[in-house]
Amino acid sequence: MIEFRNVSKNYGQKQALKNVTLAIQPGEIFGLIGHNGAGKSTAIKSLVSIIDPTAGEILVDGEKLTDHRLAIKSKIGYVPDSPNMFLRLTATEYWNLMATAYEVTPDSYQDKLTALLELFDMTENQYGVINSFSHGMRQKTFIIGALLSNPDIWILDEPMTGLDPQAVFDLKEMMKQHAAAGNIVLFSTHVLDTAQQICDHIAILKQGEVLYDGTIEDLQAQNEHQSLETIYLKMAGRQPGENPTAVSVEPEGRG
Repeated sequence: MIEFRNVSKNYGQKQALKNVTLAIQPGEIFGLIGHNGAGKSTAIKSLVSIIDPTAGEILVDGEKLTDHRLAIKSKIGYVPDSPNMFLRLTATEYWNLMATAYEVTPDSYQDKLTALLELFDMTENQYGVINSFSHGMRQKTFIIGALLSNPDIWILDEPMTGLDPQAVFDLKEMMKQHAAAGNIVLFSTHVLDTAQQICDHIAILKQGEVLYDGTIEDLQAQNEHQSLETIYLKMAGRQPGENPTAVSVEPEGRG
């Protein structure tokens, strides 16, 4: 179980998270939904120890993250919101690095890697330099790296961005299977169709605050069974009558 207890994060005068309280249970796919800048990545980066909250606490299986950081990190497979890292390494060098960091045994590593390479169609590219990869191939590289240690908790920040349709389908199926085995999948998205397809539980964030925490079914029951898109835009989007900011485009040759 993962718990956020009144977690806040400030960047100077900007409050990226505002007293966020959430409970993520084993056996469920939990979706963080919100616009860009809503606080999804800040919450995730706080959980995986990239940043420290300004206030509040995070617990995993009843243990405080601040007191058991390394033990908790060993349970987590994390896919960041950008795959533009370790660009000078080959994919294999990156996977070896991850296997070493998570103390994956050689036999387990090879078996798991072979299966993931085949699943994500990366066998022929395993010795390529990450900098030479397309965005989708980089994304696959980091997904494979996160799953090599067979972690109990998957933390995926916009994991499907740039993936081809087959890879998206396969990743969704893996997420369902992982949760069905009693594990946790926490992922962020602003693609509402994806959330509606696979999430057991969602939290809608806006400007760092939790607007809703519960199941999609309960949310729809509270809103005359409207679509998730309609409900979300009513809660987190522009209000009725509010116009988008006008953008002027300079003609070519000016400025």
